[in-house]
Amino acid sequence: MSDVVVPSVGESVQEAVIQRWLKENGQQVEVDEIIAELETDKATVEIIATNHGTLTIKKEAGATVAIGEVIATIQATTQQQKIQETQQTTAPTNKPTKPLSPAVRRIVAEQQLDASKIKGSGKDGRLLKKDLQLAKPVDNQPTTTGERRQAMSLIRRRTAERLVAAKNSTAMLTTFNEINLSQVINCRQRYRQQFKDNYGVSLGFMGFFCRATTVALQEFPQLNAFVDNTDVVYHDYVNMGIAVAIDRGLVVPVIRDCQQLTIAEIEQQIAIFADKARANKISIDDMSDGTFTISNGGVFGSLLSTPILNPPQSGILGMHKIEKRPIVIDDQVVIAPMMYVALSYDHRLADGKEAVRFLVKIKELLEDPVRLVLGV
Repeated sequence: MSDVVVPSVGESVQEAVIQRWLKENGQQVEVDEIIAELETDKATVEIIATNHGTLTIKKEAGATVAIGEVIATIQATTQQQKIQETQQTTAPTNKPTKPLSPAVRRIVAEQQLDASKIKGSGKDGRLLKKDLQLAKPVDNQPTTTGERRQAMSLIRRRTAERLVAAKNSTAMLTTFNEINLSQVINCRQRYRQQFKDNYGVSLGFMGFFCRATTVALQEFPQLNAFVDNTDVVYHDYVNMGIAVAIDRGLVVPVIRDCQQLTIAEIEQQIAIFADKARANKISIDDMSDGTFTISNGGVFGSLLSTPILNPPQSGILGMHKIEKRPIVIDDQVVIAPMMYVALSYDHRLADGKEAVRFLVKIKELLEDPVRLVLGV
């Protein structure tokens, strides 16, 4: 028999929550099969079976567990056990004959219900969410109409702690500007198909913003540094964090050494992270060592916001929704696709002059994107 333990996933991670079991108690598992998913305060971690046998679950989904804690065992299957298991599967049972859906299984675990005693109203007797609601004891129901209580995910709890820490431990200010994205949009429209044919990814806005921000950070290194007691630690490289919203909270995968990457290479890395985010596969290593962050609230329709720092970083750039607005160019009023941008920064490291000039540099590069290629 072998133990299934919570693996170490980083020095700063001390606990995890069992997000779900992919195998049920008593089921057979194979070597290298994914049997469970854990949620830490930074990422989702898969638990892999190390041998073949019968799974015995010791900690149910939703339980908070410590690093190194035993959450299940796998008993190697003997020939006699296989015969007994075959007999058990053919014997009459009161348990549901159909497998539970992940959502139903999670509710059963959270509410500590006995699924074998609940009649399913779905097709072929399957249990539905409403069946579980009807089965809950009356005294467990909320006393106030419209209220419900749910534990925060570890990712959201950790994010909340870091945001409060950022507010309390930094002298954070925000400065704003607006960017005419006509030239960037024209460039995307003109070279979109050729870019995709050459590099296998779409030419998006984030590649332009990431490259422009990298150039600006090299000119204003205070915003790519952090405070360490009475010292300032400067980075000679740019590791760009790209904030990504997922169902469980906010994660920030990091594109490393952006100063060495082209727009195409940046877009390829963004595509990799997008695929990982959709599959909940972003790892702790993917989110480590960032020196600056870009957050795009515009994808959700935000017109203007004040992004909050991601400690220990000293700067974060907020992108927003693109809207056509009337502006004056060469004494003529024209309609242009405009975006408000916001820079939140740690005033201990950068004065207003540097912060404003940094944002103006990004504006200049994006309003004339040829400069990104020429390096001027």
